[in-house]
Amino acid sequence: MKHSLNRVIFFLLIGSPILSCQQKNEDKEKKQDKNVAYFVENPTKYVDPFLGTAPLTDTKLIGYSPPKDWRVWAGLVFPGSSLPNAMVQLSPITEYHTGAGYQYEDTEILGFTHTNKGHWNLCNIPVLPVSGSKTYPYKSKFSHEREVASPAYYQVYLENFKVNVRLSSTLRCGIHEYTFENNDDKRILFDLSKANNHVVDWKINKIGNHELEGVQNMGRDKVYFYVVTNQEITTLDIKNINENGYAMVHLKNGDYGAVTLKIGLSFVSTKNAKENLNDEIGNKSFDEIHSEGNQEWHRLLSRIKIKGGSEREKELFYSSLYRSFLWPALRSDINGEFSDEAGMIRKENFKYYTLPSLWDTYRNKLVLLGMLRPELAGNVIQSMVDRGTIMGFMPTFFHGDHAAPFIAGSYFKGITNFDIQKAYELLLNNAYKEGGTRPHIAEYIAKGYISDLDIKNPHVETVSSAGVSKTLEFAHDDYALSLLANKLGDSEHAKDLMKRSENYKNVFDHKTHFMRGRLENGDWITPFNPQYPYYEYMYREANAWQLSFYVPHNMSGLVDLYGGKDQFERKLDSLFTVPWNPNHIARNVCGFMGQYCHGNQPDHEAPFSYYFVDKPEKSQEVIDKLLKDYYGVGAYGRALPGMDDAGEMSSWYVFSALGLYPLSTADNEFLTTIPIFDEIKWQLNNGNELTISRTGNTRKLKTIETNGEKLESYFVPYSLFKKGGTLNIETEIE
Repeated sequence: MKHSLNRVIFFLLIGSPILSCQQKNEDKEKKQDKNVAYFVENPTKYVDPFLGTAPLTDTKLIGYSPPKDWRVWAGLVFPGSSLPNAMVQLSPITEYHTGAGYQYEDTEILGFTHTNKGHWNLCNIPVLPVSGSKTYPYKSKFSHEREVASPAYYQVYLENFKVNVRLSSTLRCGIHEYTFENNDDKRILFDLSKANNHVVDWKINKIGNHELEGVQNMGRDKVYFYVVTNQEITTLDIKNINENGYAMVHLKNGDYGAVTLKIGLSFVSTKNAKENLNDEIGNKSFDEIHSEGNQEWHRLLSRIKIKGGSEREKELFYSSLYRSFLWPALRSDINGEFSDEAGMIRKENFKYYTLPSLWDTYRNKLVLLGMLRPELAGNVIQSMVDRGTIMGFMPTFFHGDHAAPFIAGSYFKGITNFDIQKAYELLLNNAYKEGGTRPHIAEYIAKGYISDLDIKNPHVETVSSAGVSKTLEFAHDDYALSLLANKLGDSEHAKDLMKRSENYKNVFDHKTHFMRGRLENGDWITPFNPQYPYYEYMYREANAWQLSFYVPHNMSGLVDLYGGKDQFERKLDSLFTVPWNPNHIARNVCGFMGQYCHGNQPDHEAPFSYYFVDKPEKSQEVIDKLLKDYYGVGAYGRALPGMDDAGEMSSWYVFSALGLYPLSTADNEFLTTIPIFDEIKWQLNNGNELTISRTGNTRKLKTIETNGEKLESYFVPYSLFKKGGTLNIETEIE
């Protein structure tokens, strides 16, 4: 790719501590027989942090013509430096109040911010080196030709200020290196009135000649920082502490060396920010921090080694695996302190993390987290338990109650470094008590479904209960919680919750064969257009087509509802072939294959549904098309078909490319599809290894063998990822 070539050229120009290692591996690979497949030994070289930053503009893929100046929600990710699940994400920002602050088509950089997720929030502590006669608001033109990104590294040349910028980071700190062409006018902007969240107020103070400290206050969250520079600070100018205010740091003239700025963050205090900085960076150089960050990513990504596949498939795979481990983010300091849900400063025997994006990522990303970083997954759950203890309910994210499948599945995997009894108590509160995580729970318990209002002429933005989505999701959550109740010896709740898991039947209309909204009196909502998308009426960010195959915990029961395998197969065929109506426009419902929407999460299980009518080859055809044509698309080859949602879109790719999918996450088994790679070596947590291989020359599944024994099912158990061994997927031969 053109940009990959630019990356190598620029490394040669600016120097890199990992270049020699990478170059040796690349030279080694060049010498190898191109007709022979080898395991990837240097996965970080395949990571493209720009994947997902580019706009989605192809109206055929989008499904409609977006209104003027309307950017479809594609990717919404950041290209900057971070370690896995770190506190700091140090990345350029090109426009505030966008998903992740960086849009590939933009031409100006406003600053470099230190927190990110991709959900229109964070982007805290913007910093920008400036020089010359420009005035506020400061910004600089840049070119992708002089921009480079790789794990734990970002570089760009700021044309207006004639400054080359290099960025890297640790768990709680960032490190900046600025090479000014004008060494007699070196300034650093702290644009502290800006963030993706509303900034209530901010402070910054100069301490001695080389240090600064301050805070950016967003009301609920306060981000503290401590800064050390290698060049003398002569003046700190503070302009308008309120809206549009900023601070300008003036450096001493005449020093021709690169400016190094080291910054520690904390959500507790400037004292902790300083301690984080001293512990994680201290006297280390930029190149040392960069090298350590690259090595950290190498250790994680190398847990899954692949052989075969095209260069593009390797790039998409490792970029997606990388993107799957950026959220949730660390919030406790090096001394263990954190600010809890009530705003109290505490210190406990676990690391505190942000709330996961459960509505999106329970499907696959959090499963991947538990498989590769189980201790961290346990800390994430204990952080949720801690929040729930204060709230009285287990927290969720956005919609549904998907802490239940996440926690149940994690516990069944053997992840136990959290308070399971307290977690279970809070999940029961969610499932039975009003006023908490599950809105309308009393109606759900009484009727077995959640109704919507009778609204004339509803439109995309119409707000009601999203009753169909809630009913389906709560039924799945009940199933997961029932399994956990049974495991913990609570047979009474296990039985009741398992019965409730059948509530999906109550929103299935046998006449239309769709999951359909109901009124309070039980009548079906009329008129009914199964193709029309809603944000919160009947469905949550979906239409009837996209929700009518969502019963991941009981797909055989769903097949029965449709009247059997033939009817179900015909309906599923229609899902992927009935054209999307281009007059139906919803910003985050895009990336269509027929009525199926890969650009949003609610129907991401649907491609696997053909397995339940014994037609795995039809599922494989859909999966292969999604892997091939829906990732890394567009003019730049870097757009996604929809929002990554904290790694969900990426982890869907990871699992599907590996030939595995956690369809019902609490069941701890994987639906087996055909990997796109010849062989995979998965390094397990206990040191064992699982080898996944593919034989045959078609994409039609023949047999599945684990450790030499043929399976009678399409599912492989999670125990394989504990014991290790072999998984062979044999395909038909033509």
